[in-house]
Amino acid sequence: MELSQWDVGIIVCYFLLTVFIGYFIAKRASKNLDSYFLGGKTIPWYILGVSNASGMFDITGTMWMVSLAFIYGVKSVWIPWLWPVWNQVFLMIFLAVWLRRSNVLTGAEWLTTRFGKHKGTTQAHIVVVIFAIIAVVGFITYGFEGIGKFTATFMPWDLSFQVGGFMVTSAKVYAMIVMGFTTLYVIKGGMYSVVMTELLQFVIMTVACIAVGCIALYLVSPEMLLSSVPEGWTDLHFGWSLGLDWSERLPALNSKIIEDGYDVFGALLMMMLFKGFLVSVAGPAPSYDMQRILATRSPKEAAKMSGIVSLVLFIPRYLMIFGLAAIALVFLQADFANMGDTVDFELILPMAVRAYIPVGFKGLFMAGLISAFMSTFAANVNAGPAYIVNDLYRKYINPQASDKRLIRMSYLASFAIVLVGIFFGLFVSSIDSVLKWIVGALFGGYTSANLLKWIWWRFNAQGYFWGMISGLVTAVAIPLLMPSASVLISFPLIFGVSMLFSVGVSLATPPEDMQVLKSFYASVRPWGFWRPVEAALRQTNPDFKPNTNFRLDLFNCLVGIIWQLSLHLIPVYLIIGDYLLMSVSIGLMVVSMWILKVKWWDKLEDYPADLATTQQLMQQEQVAKAQGMEATAMTDQ
Repeated sequence: MELSQWDVGIIVCYFLLTVFIGYFIAKRASKNLDSYFLGGKTIPWYILGVSNASGMFDITGTMWMVSLAFIYGVKSVWIPWLWPVWNQVFLMIFLAVWLRRSNVLTGAEWLTTRFGKHKGTTQAHIVVVIFAIIAVVGFITYGFEGIGKFTATFMPWDLSFQVGGFMVTSAKVYAMIVMGFTTLYVIKGGMYSVVMTELLQFVIMTVACIAVGCIALYLVSPEMLLSSVPEGWTDLHFGWSLGLDWSERLPALNSKIIEDGYDVFGALLMMMLFKGFLVSVAGPAPSYDMQRILATRSPKEAAKMSGIVSLVLFIPRYLMIFGLAAIALVFLQADFANMGDTVDFELILPMAVRAYIPVGFKGLFMAGLISAFMSTFAANVNAGPAYIVNDLYRKYINPQASDKRLIRMSYLASFAIVLVGIFFGLFVSSIDSVLKWIVGALFGGYTSANLLKWIWWRFNAQGYFWGMISGLVTAVAIPLLMPSASVLISFPLIFGVSMLFSVGVSLATPPEDMQVLKSFYASVRPWGFWRPVEAALRQTNPDFKPNTNFRLDLFNCLVGIIWQLSLHLIPVYLIIGDYLLMSVSIGLMVVSMWILKVKWWDKLEDYPADLATTQQLMQQEQVAKAQGMEATAMTDQ
């Protein structure tokens, strides 16, 4: 299928404009690592928030979610809880503030704030860098598979070739071309280029989403859609089992549901809630999401930035997702039925666009989805090298390196990460397989150690190191030893092993220095099990006030999850023509936003009111302690 001249022209103009923006502002990124990776911490929160939303609006995830909407209907809005999609809610309520108070460049560097400087921290530091690089490579591999499948559907040229006995398909070649193009402006411009191009990309994606939603509403009536789906497809609720039977329409989907492991939907949701809470409290992985938080101008702006992501992302995205799913269900279902058991449901999105999006809009939509890929890819490419250059090269290899040399090393690190991601992408055949490994196995190994670092004072750097190592080893081992294991099985196993090592090693080794713990707890002010540290701080400052917002934060998180779910459902009910439930969803959105305004937004603060006094008294305490030790030494002499 050849694109029209209008479509090709729109895509070419988009590419040229993206490169121009990326290179035009590249000089601002070349001052030092802070400006290259964090934009000098000068970018307003709302711009960073839209940029972050753009980075999450990836083409690979969108293709996956369109296939979910096609198969599972309205119930598919629950499935991204596996990620969990509402980790942004926990970030906006309290975690972004906690994280931003550290005032560091990367998540690995943050460990010094929590554990101090010693051998154990060095080990913990290195394992976080390793995890960050693995995670970034995993996301690049995930994106590689999606952009290749999407682009190959539209391009008329067969670019496949064979190297030895290995066949490189056209989809893989197209993915390498788009990735190579994106890498050029990302490496050159750093955070400034990423953020500013993502603003352009977000505008294009939003317009494309609205256009697709309107086309779907024009082509597909509610009656046409209902006649094309099994009973229960339009229901949000479910029982212990999924309750969808595709036997009469598309029998291959029943096998797909069992293969996905979603047939026992009640058990799946219970695991989502269990995993979702733990992963969310553990905080963001060391990737572009964390980088956006660290790039904000203040802790309060970090919270606001995380909040705006959901507000601007989900309504347009789900308008497009369910719009394309509806078009495919009504007009392409027979084509999929003729494919038998060999159908690749991840191709629903490009097939629907190719067949039913008109000239002009097709070019806009392709530019939008390519920009979605470029946005996510650029964010990961900019985030990963920060750990290599700042946390490995500058810290252990060349501490005296000039800013110019560090920027050059950042270019090299970015290029290397892209090559590794492409290499692994060549061997991947399914978006779903990579996604499940990332959210089930990889994040299972990350969760326990990063949960404990916030909430338990006795947790130390040795526990963190062994918790992360055991989690990563188990995350790699389970897919090899148990290739058919679902997220329901793999996550609890990985989490349990990691938690055992985290707690066991921490209790078997000395606690961190109380002065370090006092400094961390006084400035970051997390809730959790911190009574010994709190008692020590009260000896220094009797007026010290601990964080007592645990119940309020959890209440706000619950309200936030309801708010976020309403943002998903509004466009879904619009597309399927259920205007009553759409009105209910709008009402839920308004009420939950008002509650969050009163209970969260109005109560945000950058730092605790008593922080300056506590820090001053702690400094005086340290000086007095040092003078006492000096006097004792003189007396002994």
